[in-house]
Amino acid sequence: MTDAPAAVKPTKPAGPFSAWEFELALRYLRARRKEGGIALIAIISYVAIALAVMALIVVMSIMAGFRSELLDRMLSFNGHMYVQGQVLGSPDREAAVTRIAAVPGVVSVSPLTENQALVRAAGQTTGAVVRGLRPQDLDSMSYVHDSLTPEARRAFGEGPYGGDNVLIGKALAESMGLRIGDPITLYSPTGADSAFGNLGGLEKTYRVGGVFTSGTADFDRAFIFMALEQAQLFFGKEGVWDVIELKVAQPDRVGELIQPVRAAAGDSAIVSDWRDRLAAFWGALKVERVAMSIILGMVVLIAALNIISGIVMLVKNKARDIAILRTVGASRMSMLRVFFIAGATIGMAGTITGLVFGLVFCLNIGAIQHFLEWIFQTQLFNADVYMLDAIPALVDPMDVFWVTLWSFSASCFAALLPSWITTRLEPVEAMRNE
Repeated sequence: MTDAPAAVKPTKPAGPFSAWEFELALRYLRARRKEGGIALIAIISYVAIALAVMALIVVMSIMAGFRSELLDRMLSFNGHMYVQGQVLGSPDREAAVTRIAAVPGVVSVSPLTENQALVRAAGQTTGAVVRGLRPQDLDSMSYVHDSLTPEARRAFGEGPYGGDNVLIGKALAESMGLRIGDPITLYSPTGADSAFGNLGGLEKTYRVGGVFTSGTADFDRAFIFMALEQAQLFFGKEGVWDVIELKVAQPDRVGELIQPVRAAAGDSAIVSDWRDRLAAFWGALKVERVAMSIILGMVVLIAALNIISGIVMLVKNKARDIAILRTVGASRMSMLRVFFIAGATIGMAGTITGLVFGLVFCLNIGAIQHFLEWIFQTQLFNADVYMLDAIPALVDPMDVFWVTLWSFSASCFAALLPSWITTRLEPVEAMRNE
């Protein structure tokens, strides 16, 4: 007795996004010569998305670089946190400084005085802010400290009551024609106290002991540094501190240190940070960043919309193929996925290309700038004006992630709209029109 033939198992239908859908979508993208218009639109869409993504990454990286460089210089010159209040006049203030310096995350603690003064030198008069600080606190301002000569750093604060050497900014020195060793006369509107009361305005001639650059021309033009003891004497503030300035290891997380610093300084202390003093500037940077991201994000969206025209033409040209596939069992959603994959592939390829070129450009922006300067024999980025040798670019991984996600999402959205046409296409009507 012969065995009965084994039953043939029914073929399991292919699931969504199966291999044949990808293969067919990629075949449609490799258009023949008579369908060259579709290929041209696909290439234009690909190039437009790549350029838009590259521009978005480059611009956001350059903005982040400028913002980081500018904040770094401003926060190097100024403090990250400030302590004011009754602690400044307390007999326990030196102990409070020691306790504050011991707070984890605090790098330096500097008692300061700041006073307005008139400056006269070489027949010119201008206004300036005289900052009194201890000589050992000069290195807390890295840009200022590094720009000074070893002789200027060593001589600052030497002599009775801090000596007569002052440090002036490069912009102020150039505007008044001053060099190291020149005399500079300061006029204090308050003056010192004496047995006969306050002496009123006090004038004294000092010596330019050094010229500093802070990386910000406005600071270089407006500030003069004087030894703390000498500043207290000249402005009639003997033993007085105006503020205790702190530098911390992570300025962007300064909010976490407010409570520990307040506890170390005492309950009567008033603690603020750089976000309060630079609120307008910080807010403007954030608004600018958001506005630029939205504008360039719209450029990416517009570039991605080019996919719509390409997929619409592809659907129209492949109407006969769609009808045949539908008659042999392909579902409406299968055809939608085929053309969606074709459009999404263009967007993904453009996004990856723009991402790679954008990162390469940002990581080599200095070399590219110097190469262009050599080609055109001109200075594209004046180091004397911007205090930088090259255009800064800081690649933020989160920015790159969101740009990539936005570009790919916009491409998928643009591909989905025309792909929906295939679900409304009836095989009989498509064959009749052919």
